[in-house]
Amino acid sequence: MGAWRGGLRQWLRAAAVLAALCLAGCARGHDDTLVFWTFGPEGEAVAGLLPDFERAHPDIHVEVQQLPLSAAHQKLLTAIAGGTTPDMAQLGNTWLPEMVALHALAPLQRDVAASRAVAPPDYFASIWATNVSGGQLYGIPWYVDTRLLFYRRDLLQQAGFDAPPRDWAEWRRMLAALSHPARKVYGILLPTNEYEQLLSLALQQPDPLLRDDDSRGNFESAGFRRALAFYVDTFRLQQAPVVTNVEVANPWAEFGNGVYAFYLSGPWNVGEFRKRLPASEQGDWATAPLPGPDGPGAGLAGGASLVVFRASKHRRAAWALVEYLSQPQVQQRFYRLTGDMPPRRSSWDSPLLQNDAAMHAFRDQLERVKPTPAIPEWERIAVMMQQVAARAVAGELSVDQAAVEMDRRADLILAKRRALLHDAEAKR
Repeated sequence: MGAWRGGLRQWLRAAAVLAALCLAGCARGHDDTLVFWTFGPEGEAVAGLLPDFERAHPDIHVEVQQLPLSAAHQKLLTAIAGGTTPDMAQLGNTWLPEMVALHALAPLQRDVAASRAVAPPDYFASIWATNVSGGQLYGIPWYVDTRLLFYRRDLLQQAGFDAPPRDWAEWRRMLAALSHPARKVYGILLPTNEYEQLLSLALQQPDPLLRDDDSRGNFESAGFRRALAFYVDTFRLQQAPVVTNVEVANPWAEFGNGVYAFYLSGPWNVGEFRKRLPASEQGDWATAPLPGPDGPGAGLAGGASLVVFRASKHRRAAWALVEYLSQPQVQQRFYRLTGDMPPRRSSWDSPLLQNDAAMHAFRDQLERVKPTPAIPEWERIAVMMQQVAARAVAGELSVDQAAVEMDRRADLILAKRRALLHDAEAKR
């Protein structure tokens, strides 16, 4: 019995040592894992790019955690508050200022200065600028987005126009010629619950959207009122239907059926139109850069960037992955997998992009995009802007009244920012 007990004690000690070693190994394995959060379909695509990275960096294991876009913002805020942020993440460039204000992101300027893979002059300038806050760089553009015109080339030709519009006056003539509201046929679709279309027109103006160090609205400026008047007049003249995007069951079919001739949208719809329209209609549509008031127009600088969190214990590994995903050949593979446009000019040298006529207008537009104000409150202000604009479309407010109301609401949203700026000035 004594021998049996002695053997049992030895076995228990051995099991305890083995368990401790296992736990240490498991913890070490977790500690050696680079956690990368992605939002939306990009997670599946990036997983396909990682085997080459991990072969080149056998000491780095990447765990991609794919979060639904609808929950991403709250998940980030919860992780920051709880000290459980990942090592790196995909971040929409309109979210970046908020994360910077929360001191959640690591500055990347020194990493870029020492890098052979990330070349700032190769990036579209305004896209790069969306990652700079307070003079510091906090993100590296991963893919880009902007809005431009999808148009029915055949319908324009039938109306006597041999090219897409080059300025607002020409665009207005086309919209008038192509609109037949009695038959429920319109020049353009502009869903009244989407702010990107009005914002794109507003960014074409010389006046900034906010003033006084981005602490007050500037919607009463002459430039914004000009953009808002063009937008509202499009509905008043019955050149666009007064509908939200949830009331348009199938915009691709309606575009194909000639219900509207212009559609202001983004690059994802290139693939959608090719997939949803029959082969006989594929030659009927094309893309064009946005016209401006007096010539080629600017567009919205959108997209997502790669960021590294301050709390990361694997900053070197995270930066290595950022560099890998920033290589032109890797960005070209990412475009093939997702359709997300690359942010580097050299990445557009791919035959896949050069030989795609529908993408040429996007390449052109990306040289003339503008960033939105780099403040955490901007998304709230953009949503508010569209809500008030919808009231102007409905005839509840004049253009001037809507501009005053936007400034009033923007100033309320920015009240805390003004107080902080005032306190900072008083301490100087």
